[in-house]
Amino acid sequence: MNYYSTKGTSAPVSFQQAIFKGLPGDNGLFMPEEIPVLPSSFFDNLSKLSLAEIGFEVIRPFVDGEIPDEKLKEIITDTLSFDIPVKKINEHIYALELFHGPTLAFKDVGARFLARALGYFTARNNKKLTVLVATSGDTGSAVANGFHNVPGIEVIILYPTGKVSKFQEQQMTTLGGNITALEVDGTFDDCQKLVKDAFLDDELSNSLNLTSANSINVARLLPQSVYYFYAWAQLSDEEKQNVIFSIPSGNYGNLSAGLIARRMGLPIKHFLACSNANDTVPMYLWNGKYDPKPSVSTISNAMDVGNPSNFARMLDLFKGSHLKMTEYISGYSFSDDNTRNTISKVYGLTGYVLDPHGAVGYMGLSDYLSSNSGTGIVLETAHPVKFNETVEEQIGSEVEMPTHIRLSGLEKKSIPCNSSFDDFKEFLISKLS
Repeated sequence: MNYYSTKGTSAPVSFQQAIFKGLPGDNGLFMPEEIPVLPSSFFDNLSKLSLAEIGFEVIRPFVDGEIPDEKLKEIITDTLSFDIPVKKINEHIYALELFHGPTLAFKDVGARFLARALGYFTARNNKKLTVLVATSGDTGSAVANGFHNVPGIEVIILYPTGKVSKFQEQQMTTLGGNITALEVDGTFDDCQKLVKDAFLDDELSNSLNLTSANSINVARLLPQSVYYFYAWAQLSDEEKQNVIFSIPSGNYGNLSAGLIARRMGLPIKHFLACSNANDTVPMYLWNGKYDPKPSVSTISNAMDVGNPSNFARMLDLFKGSHLKMTEYISGYSFSDDNTRNTISKVYGLTGYVLDPHGAVGYMGLSDYLSSNSGTGIVLETAHPVKFNETVEEQIGSEVEMPTHIRLSGLEKKSIPCNSSFDDFKEFLISKLS
């Protein structure tokens, strides 16, 4: 399986090359040359398979033998070592709880797989690697946890100062070791631009082995397809006939992964791209004009992205057709006040506690199902305890901390920096050369 650039001017590369490079040289994004359709026998037996077994069957074609099957099974079993249950909220809406991993966010899935795949390749090649990652919240903590103490790999995390929750900041700044956190005076878009510019800089690319752990890295993206299959498998036969996935969206990696799952044969009726005030993609879906703009801060901060990278993959999957894309995806955007009210309302009616991102997805799903039939699944992308101040104010009670999480007493270790690429480049060279 080779991987091509969405811009079409870089030569195709192998899976290993794609995840090491992170970005093609033409500043596109890597995509698999083929999206295989899984056999009907796989779907017939899907409900009998474990999460790890589903993961192996979904990921295997994309790795295409570059990691031996037994080692790939080991990597996927270790990656998916926690459950991803579907929980009923009301008669027509379920939550796919993606927050049962070590950092309580869906990004644990992709980050853990990428860390283990890179660890396998670096051990075989006996080479050191530096992972750069920009985060608006949960990516940083998931990557920090997934890569912590992986031999031969240094991790540099860039996050916007004052624009992530205290919980998220603690998770990405207290590990130390091979994890370095840069606190950038700017927005997530500034952080993301620094990472992209680093990959496109000839001096850095020639002297340092850089790769990315954002969903721009295809090995972060592909494992996220797995839980769409697992969610579908947990439904009744009747519910499986008409499934709508509602996806709280920031950089749109999660939605791109769902689209890939559908191309692999998963019978998904429709997708909902749900955003906060950072509504670049919903606006495109509404009017056909892609107009990126500076991100604004919201209470659902992991979605505070004004120019989402994975939109390029969405366009690629639909060959640039707005008409075709809107056949399968509807866009929604909601304010912070809407989000707060929804957390309160859903808790009062059902007892279910939504986090701010899940609340955005829930609103889109409620709106869509008011005029369409089907079984709705909202991706609950983060545990509500990560946003406890917002959530507890709306539900009037404390959100319980999962027993496997410990943050108290840990020292924050971050390096303040500005959004100048020249300064960032100088830091990288001084630290890594």
